[in-house]
Amino acid sequence: MRDKIEIVKGDITKIKVDAIVNAANTSLLGGGGVDGAIHRAGGQAILEECRKIIARQGGCKTGEAVITTAGNMPAKFVIHTVGPVWNNGKYDEENKLTNCYKNSLQLAIANNCQSLAFPNISTGIYHFPKKEAATIAVNTVSQFLSETDKIKKVTFVCFDNENYELYENLLRA
Repeated sequence: MRDKIEIVKGDITKIKVDAIVNAANTSLLGGGGVDGAIHRAGGQAILEECRKIIARQGGCKTGEAVITTAGNMPAKFVIHTVGPVWNNGKYDEENKLTNCYKNSLQLAIANNCQSLAFPNISTGIYHFPKKEAATIAVNTVSQFLSETDKIKKVTFVCFDNENYELYENLLRA
């Protein structure tokens, strides 16, 4: 599986893949962290497509995913998924985070994407514990990739050393 999964430390807005995944909020209108960085780097085209999605369905619920252009970034698409806010595991946060990965991967396949890059969903201002989030990400993606040949490469893009080392250790195990 390691040949289909890679880990890099860096800026997801600069990764050349078919789709990058955005850790979005339910409004889809941008925000802080990776969400704000993606909206800034991608430009107005992303916001325009997000507004069309909002008009059609009223945003995006936690665990679900929607897709837009990547605008000015090297990727073709942005898959926006809304991760759960951590509340001590009392509100099905683990399952919701799992769904972020599954739904993003399914949307990638539906749009003929063979490569995609994930950030560390929910580990910033949503305070999901990084080790648990990394375990969910690696396990969910590994399981999904074992069941399809349509996705050739998944890249986990870590912004900080702590997440990078967590993913590296999980994939080495």
